[in-house]
Amino acid sequence: MSGEEASVERLRRVSGKSPWLLAACVLVAGGLLTALAPRPYLGLPLLAASPLMAGATLSFRTALGFACVAVAASVGLDLYRGRPAAALWVDLAVIGLIGALALAVNALVESQRRDLAQARGIAEAVQRAVLPQPPARVGPLAVASGYTAAQAEARIGGDWFAVQDTPFGVRMIIGDVRGKGLQAVAAVSVAIGAFRQEAEYARDLPALAERLDDALAREAGRGLSQDIATEDFATALLAEVSARGDVLRLLNRGHPAPYLVHEGRVTRLDASVPRLPLGMGLTGLAPGQDAVRPDVLTLPAGALLLLVTDGVTEARDDEGLFYDPCASRLVGRGFDSPGSLVRALTTDVHRWTGGGQQDDMAILAVARQPVADGPLPGEVR
Repeated sequence: MSGEEASVERLRRVSGKSPWLLAACVLVAGGLLTALAPRPYLGLPLLAASPLMAGATLSFRTALGFACVAVAASVGLDLYRGRPAAALWVDLAVIGLIGALALAVNALVESQRRDLAQARGIAEAVQRAVLPQPPARVGPLAVASGYTAAQAEARIGGDWFAVQDTPFGVRMIIGDVRGKGLQAVAAVSVAIGAFRQEAEYARDLPALAERLDDALAREAGRGLSQDIATEDFATALLAEVSARGDVLRLLNRGHPAPYLVHEGRVTRLDASVPRLPLGMGLTGLAPGQDAVRPDVLTLPAGALLLLVTDGVTEARDDEGLFYDPCASRLVGRGFDSPGSLVRALTTDVHRWTGGGQQDDMAILAVARQPVADGPLPGEVR
């Protein structure tokens, strides 16, 4: 276990003990006030509050223990101070009633906790079904990915990615649909399904982007599902790596630019021509632009291609400054695998934001692996 993980584990243990210690301190304080204060009823509110606090934050057995100790302390202290029997029974009724309420609160909280755990489990299953983890090796590329939800309870959102080996080379996509929750999941399922189908047949990236655009626009225009609104759209970055792994083609549809990580340098690969997002019912061309053409680059051996969503590029520190991978702690480092790059980037973004994630964050990293010389089966040039 690393030093950072050990610190987190110690913090978790301390935070788990805090409600118990607080309830115990309140119980002790109530007992001392009842025993030593000029008026014996001054400690009664604290004695009653202790089991109530335990019921809201601790287990049922622990809350029951606090309730029993509070009742016993009330009776014992009343006898110690020689209070009348009527006062003793009144104090006992107050402590007992609040103890019973504490146990009822505990049962309600536990029921809600189980419901939340079930909902989170369902969301996680949906996330795995809609956004499956890509394989570690696809064609000539080693692949790694990461997904961090802005809220731990959500575990699902509008960020998505996919990698697929096709007759044209390895094609990949990363995107971000407008919206959150189930609305975003519906649009993500349409986009990924369209990519899986069309990536096998589209002759090039512009044709693939056009088919994805049509799929999203069609689904929004059908009116069959209220989960996808007509004004929804998706930013997307499409990439294609040749069968040999040396030629990289990029087509950006309104998405944050990818990065090339090589020999300690992090270089942003800005699109030569900015284009509109998918699903807007438009061609992706601004007025006066020529036909869509992807940017073609060379992917050096050992280089890593890093694709991210705006959860990375729009992450802000305490002063409101945006995170920039080109000026981050990734610069000057060597990465032996895409997985190490994904982990390093995730850790660095969390450090930059102080652990407070403002948006969902998806990361896809690939590295060129050596392939044998000679023509490859099914290679399309």
